[in-house]
Parts: sequence; C-alpha cells; structure tokens
Amino acid sequence: MLALAASLDSVRCGPPDIQSEPALASLLQRHNAIPGPGWVRGIGYHPCVAGDIDRDWLDRHIPDRPVRIQHRGGRLWVFNSRALDDIGAPCPGSPAGLELVNGRATGRLYDGDQWLRARLDSRFPDLGKASLLLAGYGVTGITDTTPANGGAEWSYFLQSQLSGQLRQSVRMMGAGQIMQCREAELLKRGEFKIHLLESQLPELESLCGDISTAHAQGRPVAFHCVSRTELVYALGALRATGVLPGDRIEHASVTPPELLQSIRELGLRVITQPHFIAERGDQYLADVEASDQPWLYRAASFISAGIPLAGGSDAPFGSADPWRAMHAAVARSTRAGRVMDPAEALTPEQALSLFLSRPEAPGIACVELEVGARADLCLLDAPWEVVREDLSSGHVRATWQAGTLIFGSP
Repeated sequence: MLALAASLDSVRCGPPDIQSEPALASLLQRHNAIPGPGWVRGIGYHPCVAGDIDRDWLDRHIPDRPVRIQHRGGRLWVFNSRALDDIGAPCPGSPAGLELVNGRATGRLYDGDQWLRARLDSRFPDLGKASLLLAGYGVTGITDTTPANGGAEWSYFLQSQLSGQLRQSVRMMGAGQIMQCREAELLKRGEFKIHLLESQLPELESLCGDISTAHAQGRPVAFHCVSRTELVYALGALRATGVLPGDRIEHASVTPPELLQSIRELGLRVITQPHFIAERGDQYLADVEASDQPWLYRAASFISAGIPLAGGSDAPFGSADPWRAMHAAVARSTRAGRVMDPAEALTPEQALSLFLSRPEAPGIACVELEVGARADLCLLDAPWEVVREDLSSGHVRATWQAGTLIFGSP
C-alpha cells in the first residue's frame, strides 16, 4: 500500500507508457528542465525500453537534478550521479546490493529500500489518494504483502485508518515483529511473508526454521514464487516442515502439472495475478523459456484441481484495478491481442469470485450478502447480467466499508 501511494506521485518510465529509448530520454530531459532541486522518482522500467541503464546513461539525459528509477520488478533502483551524491553513495555501511565496478558505483542498487529510506530520511507517503483510488474500484479491504512490514508500518496504517485517510480494512503480512502489534477492528495480522529470489535462495535449514517458527505462533506462511525453481524450493521446504492451514503461494507464475499436483496434495492456496497476462504477456512470450510458457499464470487448472484460488494486484507492480484482472482472467489476451492458453480462461463469475473471499481464507468461500451482515459493499450501475459482459471499474457507483460510504453516492 505504501508503494502504491508513492507510485501515484511518480513518473512512469516503462511499458505501456514508455516503450523506446528516445521516449524515455525525452521524458527525462523534460523533467531535467523543470526548475527546483527536487527528486524525480521513476517507476515501471523494463530493459526492453533502453537496456540495462546505469548512472552514465541517466547523466546524459537528466544531469541537473537527482533521479532514481525503479525496475518494474521492484528490487532494483537506478540512480544518476546527482542522486548518488545526495545519498552519499558509496559510503561506509553501503548495502551489498549497491553495485560497484572498480570501486565506482554504477548507479544500480538491489534490495536496498530500507537503507535508502534511512539515507533520504524519508517519511511514509500519505495513503489518502491511494485509498480513494481503491474505493473507486469498489475495494473495501486489502491484504498488504510487504515482507518487511513491522511495528512502524503497523502504527502508521492504524493512525491512517483512525484519521480517515485509509478507508479500507487491512490484513498485514510482514516480519515476525508484527506478532507483537495489537490488532484493531480494521487492522489484522496476516501471514509471514517469504520472498524467494531464484538467484539468492536461502539455506534450506534456515528457511525451514522460519516456517516452523511462524507455524508455532499459529501463523501461516506466504511464499512469493515467480519462477519454476522458486516454486519447487517452496514446496520442498513445506514438505520438510509440514503445512499449516492457510499456507499459500503468491503468484505461482510458472506452475507445470507436476507442481500443480504438489500444491493440491499439500493443501495450499494460490493467489494469482491474471492481469499480468494483459500487461506483460507479450514480454513473457519474448523472454520466458518456451517450456514454461504453457504454465504461465494458470487459473482454470487450479480451480479444476480443487485448489483454492484468489486474485491479487501486486500493486503498484501491477494494476490496482481488480476489474482489469477479472477481464484478463476471462480474455487471457496480451496487449498485442495474442491469447495465452485459452483453456486457462475463467468465466466472468469465476473471475469475480477471485476477489470476493474473506482475506483470512482466500479462495475458500465468497462472502454472502445477508441481513445483519457487516456492510462491505460495492454498488454497480447495472445488473450483473450486463456487467459480466463488460468487466470494468467504470460500473462502480458507490462503495461502503463497514456501513460507511467511502466512495460515490447511493
């Protein structure tokens, strides 16, 4: 949620907004000409635009003000020289993710968000604009899946809810620290998040220890798995430790039949992002190994196998609009119009159900409307028979959270 809020005041530097090196260069040059010392914060970059850019590339196009551009995957920031000077990098205590060549920083920083936040002495972004955006989509509650969430984030979310800036209920994943936080009516603890990275997989013994600790606290785990290798590793660790009801796989981006069967046997849940087919499908078809392409962001196969399936946004790295995800789950079409495995397509009703289950039991059962129930409601401007043919957030007329109108008018 914090990253989504920050993204709303950031410059989009990748597809579909920016698709070529000249276009990115022109964008940065325009920002370079804006008077003032402030930072330029770019997001959504992909190497298909201009390759593996570094500080020298940025210096050629935006030399006069500090800029940092984030890769669309979220792990990598690229800085120009002015920005590196502002944060004093490299310096004693620089993180291992700050890339150096012959002692000189290339401008690339991997997995350094916490260090960077301290160097910039930055504050958490205001959540009001992002919360209103979600309310306009009909969203009444969110699950925040940031692995590093701790006490500071918990306190900030709670204060934002009490002040009215954050209108949704929140289920917060994160580190072990949030087990010490006191739950509130609209703020609950979520799963222990484990963000696997294929190139830097943790020691299996250590990983199993983390899983066992979380399970001993009655806390399920949520594995971030965007490659076949990461999914194999996660399933192996869960076999070794045992599974707690509620353990889940985030993304399951590449799920061949044998791993789908393992997910079913272990009794896991899957949270998928079907809109990545629409947003990134053409890039997947160009970059992902041909042997993995049939298993990208499956949907119908999970349901047919009896695996609980729910939808997520991965915002801001994917669209925060759940209606786009629903449409993509039905159409499975890339931006260029190529359909990726139509056998995995869902019906409109199945696509809608991806976003209607309870946060603590994703994919298990949809929330039912009944007299006396808590009024978390999204009102549409047309009957479902009409909306199912046009899955669009443009149909959202009003949104209530716990009986309070948070968007639109009835």
